[in-house]
Amino acid sequence: MEGTVFVVGLGLIGGSIALAIKKEHPQSFVIGFDVNEEEMKLAKTLAVIDDNAFSIEEGMAQADVIILATPVMQTEKILAEMLTYRLKQSVIVTDVGSTKQRIVQHAKRLLEKGITFIGGHPMAGSHKSGITAARAHLFENAFYILTPTEEVQGSDVERLKQWLKGTKAHFVALSPKEHDRITGVISHFPHIIAASLVHQAQQHEQEDELVSRLAAGGFRDITRIASSNPEMWRDIFLHNKEELLALFDRWMMEMQKVRSFVEREESDAIYRYFLEAKQFRDGLPVRTKGAIPSFYDLYVDVPDYPGVISEITGYLAHERISITNIRIIETREEIYGVLRLSFQSDEDRQRAKECIKKHTNYETYEG
Repeated sequence: MEGTVFVVGLGLIGGSIALAIKKEHPQSFVIGFDVNEEEMKLAKTLAVIDDNAFSIEEGMAQADVIILATPVMQTEKILAEMLTYRLKQSVIVTDVGSTKQRIVQHAKRLLEKGITFIGGHPMAGSHKSGITAARAHLFENAFYILTPTEEVQGSDVERLKQWLKGTKAHFVALSPKEHDRITGVISHFPHIIAASLVHQAQQHEQEDELVSRLAAGGFRDITRIASSNPEMWRDIFLHNKEELLALFDRWMMEMQKVRSFVEREESDAIYRYFLEAKQFRDGLPVRTKGAIPSFYDLYVDVPDYPGVISEITGYLAHERISITNIRIIETREEIYGVLRLSFQSDEDRQRAKECIKKHTNYETYEG
């Protein structure tokens, strides 16, 4: 497709969408803008965008497609400012926010002016951030939610899908309310649970300093999402307030139920509770990307001698397998000398597994 795409916000998500569009539609022209001038310059240097705009208004005036890849609070402000801008009548405006009801509500005034707005949410991410982490394949096989309102023509939805075809994502249409309810359950609420577990550990550490040292294994893994951007999650929680308040009520009822099982020592009920959770969890799709960023980890049992880390990373570097993160785990379920390697994709993880198997006799297992 030919045309000009304007991406506002050149972080991981905005940069990855820009790369996917450039790859699929090489005849298109991608302009970018970011409040961080260094990131914007870097995006052009890395060829993530073809050019940068001096202002949002300047970029939007040229655009056939506008992608707002900004935090949800900032997106609201931009939507309000756009009412005074001169836009192409055929332009399609979309966003990438994790909440949809308030965003779509703010976009109604654009729709009233004849400007097409289609809410969007690519449900994939990474533990890396910034323009240097952007990848054209970030959204491959992920769900990409679109929330068009009744005023939006089906042909415009299809046109947006064509522009985003290079993401290789699976497009799903939901109402804004349905989107916020589902993401509240599978993404937003788990983040508050993870943060709460960390707060609990922090409080107990005041009584026993061993808590943080022993929490370096499985506890660190199950609370990893608590390391997410606090500003972003503050805004998401305020945006999805109603759905989350309902989830809080249900969660407290759930915890009270489990507490009663333990208090009354109901062995069978406790067993069934864990069994049902295991069965549901084991039945979840393995390779489909979801609302919470996937972490493609590989654990390697290594002997404790100097140079073992450089040995492993040397084999991977020789086969051009990129590592996004590396950490030594001193204590993980009473296993010592565990190396955790993180990768950008499951394909890289499988290649690394085969590479280590070929060159060593170290045990590996996926996390």
